[in-house]
Amino acid sequence: MTRKKKALVVGAGIGGLTAAVALREAGLDVEVYERAGELRAAGSGLSVMSNAIAALDSLGVGIDLAKRGRVLRSYHVKTATGRLIREFPFPEIIERLGVPSVLITRAELQHALLEAAQGIPLHLGAAATGFSAQGAPGEGVEITFDDGTSAHGDVLIGADGFNSVVRRQLVGPEDSQDSGYVCWLAVIPFEHPRFTPGSVTHFWGSGKRFGLVDMGAGRLYWWGTKNMPAELSRDWKGGKAEVLHAYDGWADEVRQAILATPEESIIAVPSRDRAFLERWGRGPVTLLGDAAHPMLTSLGQGSGMAIEDAVVLGRALAGAGDLPRALRRYEDERRERTRGMVAASRGISSFEQSEDPIRRPVRDAYFRFMPQRRLTRTLEDSLTFPAVAG
Repeated sequence: MTRKKKALVVGAGIGGLTAAVALREAGLDVEVYERAGELRAAGSGLSVMSNAIAALDSLGVGIDLAKRGRVLRSYHVKTATGRLIREFPFPEIIERLGVPSVLITRAELQHALLEAAQGIPLHLGAAATGFSAQGAPGEGVEITFDDGTSAHGDVLIGADGFNSVVRRQLVGPEDSQDSGYVCWLAVIPFEHPRFTPGSVTHFWGSGKRFGLVDMGAGRLYWWGTKNMPAELSRDWKGGKAEVLHAYDGWADEVRQAILATPEESIIAVPSRDRAFLERWGRGPVTLLGDAAHPMLTSLGQGSGMAIEDAVVLGRALAGAGDLPRALRRYEDERRERTRGMVAASRGISSFEQSEDPIRRPVRDAYFRFMPQRRLTRTLEDSLTFPAVAG
């Protein structure tokens, strides 16, 4: 009998869990190793856009996120005081694609993926320290952990996030690229007269932005950004009063959302990415998600790209005889798609965070007067999963 190939997945985040499901559906034995002693999703939200939903649907395992979150119904960009800049045509695009975009908490997405991955061994408290793939071709890869144990498989998938151990061994030490601002995040029970079901509303100011996202079931996900030096954003020590002060004079719903948030519920994270990596792996080892191509949050596609990666990876390895060659094929298929998203996220981030008194009005006018056809085409490209689009 032919032995089933075995995949080792390092990291049990969104990309790692999706990869585990995709690889099992592709016919591989899978084991997942996670450094954390327990799985706890941070208190934040996500927009799982139509491209990622289409990728999940292609697995055929019934991950119905619309039942766990809220389908996106409207998307508005406004000034800091609430004057409309532009309504984005996401609902029309979504209807044409026939695939919803879902606003969901990170915890609910994690629960859905854990249910889909039921039966796949998940080892918690397993902090990877390195890997070895020095044998002859076809002999696989061994990964070691900080407790002295190890595991052997035919392929190793580094889905271990921004500070990936697998990536560091592949390419060596790297500097991160700071975006120049901090991100504040929270999910709270909240209702407001202007807060409609399935709504996403962004507010743009000078060097600051704010977002309100309906998660369903009376829950609000909000995020805010503020320009500041990297040494401050990396280790922000402020409190709720500082966040509230940052949005003095902003729209009532922005202020009310912050006021309704317990101080301990506010999460602060630096906004950063890395230089795009041309080669994601060698031999029986590859990367996906933030380990391969960390990106800024402006497009809301970080989780979407990780999900797409995982599905394409599973498809590449299904029935493959030469696994390293299949991994290179996966990388080749994903490189340009993710390169474009990383570059676009950084470009839009810089534009949206404008503090310059000349550039800021140009930013608002650019989006207000962009031809509808051009805007629609740009958005539709990002919302279409290439494997489905063919």
